[in-house]
Amino acid sequence: MLNVISDMDGVIYRGSQLIDGANDFIARMLAQRVKFLFLTNNSEQTPRDLVQKLERLGIQGLCEENFITSAMATAMFLKQQKSEASAYVIGGGGLINELYNVGFTITQNNPDYVVVGKTSTGFNFETLKTATALINAGAKFIGTNPDMVDPTEHGDEPAAGAILAAIEAATGKKPYIIGKPNSLMMMMAAKKLGVHPDESLMIGDRMDTDIQGGMEAGMKTCLVLSGVTKKDDLDAYPYRPDFVFDSVAGIDVKKL
Repeated sequence: MLNVISDMDGVIYRGSQLIDGANDFIARMLAQRVKFLFLTNNSEQTPRDLVQKLERLGIQGLCEENFITSAMATAMFLKQQKSEASAYVIGGGGLINELYNVGFTITQNNPDYVVVGKTSTGFNFETLKTATALINAGAKFIGTNPDMVDPTEHGDEPAAGAILAAIEAATGKKPYIIGKPNSLMMMMAAKKLGVHPDESLMIGDRMDTDIQGGMEAGMKTCLVLSGVTKKDDLDAYPYRPDFVFDSVAGIDVKKL
């Protein structure tokens, strides 16, 4: 039986709306004692936030250990690169919290890094100007994830990639991306589960992040059509997922 590493946005929910069949899918994994981890490129929320969000949507039985976010992966990676470093952060509370947890100082005074994630309130001309000046002065440019949009119950909304693109345009410098499709995040997830990538299934709604990252990490891949990528989009990519389902409602891991 495969271990499961699954995306959340567009797979389990869209915004604050649970995707039909998601509750049953999680209940099946719990009943079958499948080893699983939810992995999300969204850096705004902490694992506790995600547990509480799913509880509000009617999903019980999960704990903080069932989640890894791009904010967690970014903090772990940067700590490996330089302990007790400093960062200027454009992003939500989840990202700032994870950087604090690994001992980083949050500052705009000559930081080692400019770290950028999705934020609905923390990006404007002043933060763009500050980030541009710091990167031009030598701060290393880090992005939590490249997603241009996130699916919500009201349609797509701008995500971290849109903010990164603005800063890249202003500086002429590309960010180093930690989250999907970087297989680094997939490897971190497998390590957290205590399993080998080739024994795992990556479930996601995006060909260019979830499926690409899972494939490059050596995992089997499963595309669900409940989020960003649609069936008509598949021919545009030079690679294919191992499985395609309309949603997680149709997935029984034990039978794959």
